[in-house]
Amino acid sequence: MELIFAAAICSVLVSVILKLCRDRDFNPAQMITWNYASASILCFLWFKPDLAHISINKTPWVLIAALGVLLPTIFYCLARSLQTAGILKTELAQRLSVVLSLSAAYFIFSEYFNAIKLIGIALGVLAVLLILFSQRKGSIDGKQGILFLLSVWAGYALIDVLLKFASGLGMQFAVTLNLVFICAFLLSSIYNIVQHGSLGQTKNILAGLGLGLLNFANIALYVKAHMLLKDTPAIVFAGMNILVVVLGVVAGLIIFKEKLRVATVFGLIAGIMSVVCLAYAMSV
Repeated sequence: MELIFAAAICSVLVSVILKLCRDRDFNPAQMITWNYASASILCFLWFKPDLAHISINKTPWVLIAALGVLLPTIFYCLARSLQTAGILKTELAQRLSVVLSLSAAYFIFSEYFNAIKLIGIALGVLAVLLILFSQRKGSIDGKQGILFLLSVWAGYALIDVLLKFASGLGMQFAVTLNLVFICAFLLSSIYNIVQHGSLGQTKNILAGLGLGLLNFANIALYVKAHMLLKDTPAIVFAGMNILVVVLGVVAGLIIFKEKLRVATVFGLIAGIMSVVCLAYAMSV
């Protein structure tokens, strides 16, 4: 459980740092770019992917490039959602993206659905609708908050589906992840050069490298927890998602003084119930 707790802390710290840095005039696009530089190096050192034997012809480069574009784009939407909707709602939307990716698994990968999984998906959708309903609609930030929350929810689900699809083509997880990180860094670097005329200011580069360390630590610790608890994947899944939501709530209330609306509270309850149902469905 220590690994799951550490992974959850790293995940929430990424959001906390993104929100704090944006308030202090850091450039999130440049930070996100350099986040993928350190993440790709750490991925190579930790997972030791066999990049030397990659087949140029058989590797799905279009899929890798699509993920390379999608990853930094959705990460930027996450940063914008943190500013306009808050950390509490953003973390819940990100974690409940599993509802959409599981639904896609039913239609794309013909995965079997039992009644508990259907209930979990329904509760997840309800939770997202409640947090969207609780967002202020009158202001510009309110309207943007709804847009970016939906982007985070749908975007992370699409990334999950594409990663599963890449694995289904026979690519190893470590190889896929490393290639996607490298591609994300290269493509977002080109964007920064075109948009800002440089790869970034020193403070954004350093902040981004630190962000990448936390981002990769979250992935590595979560994978390690799954390896050590391979007989009980439901515990890892539920523990990680619930802890991130709870820690996100704590960070939102204590650090950023966010207010809990009635609809948000019911959304949190429905979201946690959704994760519990989905975890139970994995174990039966």
